[in-house]
Amino acid sequence: MAKGYLVLETGEVFEGVLLGELSGHVGEVVFNTSMTGYQEIITDPSYAGQILTFCYPLIGNYGLNAYDDESLQTAVSGVVTGEVCEEPSHFQASNGFVERLEKAGVPVLTGVDTRALVQVIRKHHTVKGVITEDPSSVEANDWKGATPFFVSQVSTEEPVVYEGSGSGTVAAGGAGGSTATFGFHSIHENMGRGLHIALMDFGYKKSILDALLEAGCKVTVVPYHYSFEQVKELEPDGILFSNGPGDPMALQPWLKEMKKMTEAWPTLGICLGHQLIALAHGARTKKLAFGHRGGNHPVKDLLTGKVWMTSQNHGYVVVDESLDSENFQILFRNVNDGTVEGLKHKSLPIQSVQFHPEAHPGPSDTEFVFQQFIQQVSSSVGHVASGGKEYAEA
Repeated sequence: MAKGYLVLETGEVFEGVLLGELSGHVGEVVFNTSMTGYQEIITDPSYAGQILTFCYPLIGNYGLNAYDDESLQTAVSGVVTGEVCEEPSHFQASNGFVERLEKAGVPVLTGVDTRALVQVIRKHHTVKGVITEDPSSVEANDWKGATPFFVSQVSTEEPVVYEGSGSGTVAAGGAGGSTATFGFHSIHENMGRGLHIALMDFGYKKSILDALLEAGCKVTVVPYHYSFEQVKELEPDGILFSNGPGDPMALQPWLKEMKKMTEAWPTLGICLGHQLIALAHGARTKKLAFGHRGGNHPVKDLLTGKVWMTSQNHGYVVVDESLDSENFQILFRNVNDGTVEGLKHKSLPIQSVQFHPEAHPGPSDTEFVFQQFIQQVSSSVGHVASGGKEYAEA
């Protein structure tokens, strides 16, 4: 096995064992604290352009199966672990962790002191890194250059229509029209029968699509750049703004169109979608010191006082002081740092959450968010959800 190194722009170098092929890609080095769910994590499009550090040591021990991918792509630029199991043991395992990443051309650096690495990330906050065989080959210029627009890399290229089945599996397609079979968890089956949801694809997780289909909704996945008029032609009953990678301000050219959509149809935003809804209505976002990535983040429901455990994966948050308090109320706050975790419009059927109610991986405590959204859409059919007619005539 060859030696490999993670070189940080701040000068630190971490040695380990290199598995797979080097990509040479510079990425933001982040960490995830989840104890399970590595398959869902490495296939989450929100990790596009990032080098992901797994804090938990048992990575790869149950292999990978044919059901739990969250997309057809492996978006991460690199993976760092303390240890990795190359001989998994599970009755559903179809291939190994390292095997999958090797096929995707994603380098794995294992045998790293991940505790020390996480301490460095927490110290420096946002830090770039690169996995290499020769630390001396990394130059100062390697850290410069514009950040790629990752959303365009993970979004669908053409609209894809899925009919709600509630039957247990869904053939989920990605960019380029490929298909694969994904399983899903349980919410109230058929409660959305007959409803049509437009899913704005900024890099959506398949579990979000699964939740809508299981509820009986017809779903049209559309590219991130679709305009209000293009969405209107689809005649949806509601809009869901998905999760996705990168800085939400990279999507600033489309914010006016997004605002039109939220004012014309019942809307739910998840993660990046939550940030985009806030931005479209005049708020600001900021980058966290080292993000929220894990499966046990406590979030307080400000309406009930209850605390929910949530799955999270984001590096940006909405600045609460920038919110229009006359039109928006804060629904959820993060218990650990007080950041905004959810919003609700006071007069329009708009709601957004920073966490992932579909979980995968993580707890499904907040699955009710999908139920509330579908109920909103159902009660609005024939009113604000009439294809944007009221807004277009305003």
